Amino acid sequence: MAYNKPSIPKGTRDFSPIEMSKRNYIFNTIRDAFHLFGFRQIETPAMENLTTLMGKYGEEGDKLLFKIQNSGDYFNGITDEELLSRNAAKLASKFCEKGLRYDLTVPFARYVVMHRDELTFPFKRYQIQPVWRADRPQKGRYREFYQCDADVIGNNSLINEVELIELIDHVFNKLNIRVAIKLNNRKILAGIAEVIGEPDKIIDITIAIDKFEKIGLDGVVAEMKEKGIGDASIEKLLPILQAQGGNNEKLETIAQVLKGNETGEKGVEEISFILNAIESLNIKTTVDLDLTLARGLNYYTGAILEVKALDVQIGSITGGGRYDNLTGVFGMDGVSGVGISFGADRIYDVMNQLNLYPEASILNTKIMFVNFGEKEAMYSLGLISKLRNAGISAELYPSNDKMKKQMGYANNNGIPFVALIGENEMQSHTITIKEMNSGEQKSATIEELIEILK
Repeated sequence: MAYNKPSIPKGTRDFSPIEMSKRNYIFNTIRDAFHLFGFRQIETPAMENLTTLMGKYGEEGDKLLFKIQNSGDYFNGITDEELLSRNAAKLASKFCEKGLRYDLTVPFARYVVMHRDELTFPFKRYQIQPVWRADRPQKGRYREFYQCDADVIGNNSLINEVELIELIDHVFNKLNIRVAIKLNNRKILAGIAEVIGEPDKIIDITIAIDKFEKIGLDGVVAEMKEKGIGDASIEKLLPILQAQGGNNEKLETIAQVLKGNETGEKGVEEISFILNAIESLNIKTTVDLDLTLARGLNYYTGAILEVKALDVQIGSITGGGRYDNLTGVFGMDGVSGVGISFGADRIYDVMNQLNLYPEASILNTKIMFVNFGEKEAMYSLGLISKLRNAGISAELYPSNDKMKKQMGYANNNGIPFVALIGENEMQSHTITIKEMNSGEQKSATIEELIEILK
């Protein structure tokens, strides 16, 4: 009987044991940093009601939601006329009541509203969970990927933004990845839209500007024209998009452009505070004011940031910003929050390309006991128990196969030591240890073996 070769959906990946060791090194580094900075862990379901998700990410984001087909008779209540119309969006709204989460921020806002009576504000939470987007798979862009989020909600102090930047610096120094932090403020962008006479086009402007790095200045201009933004308005915008120099020079430029505009001046004030505050900290990472940074998600209202790897060509590997009223869409107004999200899968790709994993991060069994038969195996299990109690990973080859096969198992799984226990070793209460790389052998007691392996 012929079988079709199994496959997985495009934009998803399998991970081997070694790959999982590497990924867990990243997750553990980020998790340790979250704990160090006082964040507490929660989890939310993989699927949410579509009413929770729709309308929170803008028109483009809504198109990328994976919708889950209703169970049972999902044709119930749908007329023949509706079916024959082949209106995919309308039919999906009737076929599907749930969807896979697009990010962790909107589910977090839903969580805060549902659990408001149990929480103490400000609430500092972190989540490390997968998200799904019906995007076109390409290098560095997946349909299923992990986000590692940290948010502070219920407090509008800019100290929170400063701490999040310090957290980013801490994580990437631990991972040994050279990065630059790009910083901007949505109030600055809103002020620019007002100053150039296009306040109603703020979303179109930010979506276009956010593609600056991908499509360049000409591409941004073309897209804004397509959205009906006039030539005179675009002309006023060009000096801002082309602003050069250091952070102070850019701040001076934008401050002059936005002089007299209340929204824009507030954005400049906030950015100035953040930049001044981080100068007093021992931050090794470069922080650049980038006036073309917009971040497409509609819920951002204040400071926004992205992190770029300096030694690998890839999209942003961390991003985030301030959202002043995300919980308002769920009936809880006036709760400000700010958060960041580490893109674990892109960080993983960067570390693979640069081979940045410490040798100790690739977790393998430390020692394997060769199986010479039932009597020797039972004796070995007692010794293995002592090793495990001492925190040393050890295993017994489960069957009395040929030595070549057992040694091949140890070699293929990267096990550095092999223990050989026969009649002589059992009588003398010793263990013959073979170091796999060098082939050297020596004899030791269980106490000596524990010291060697530690």
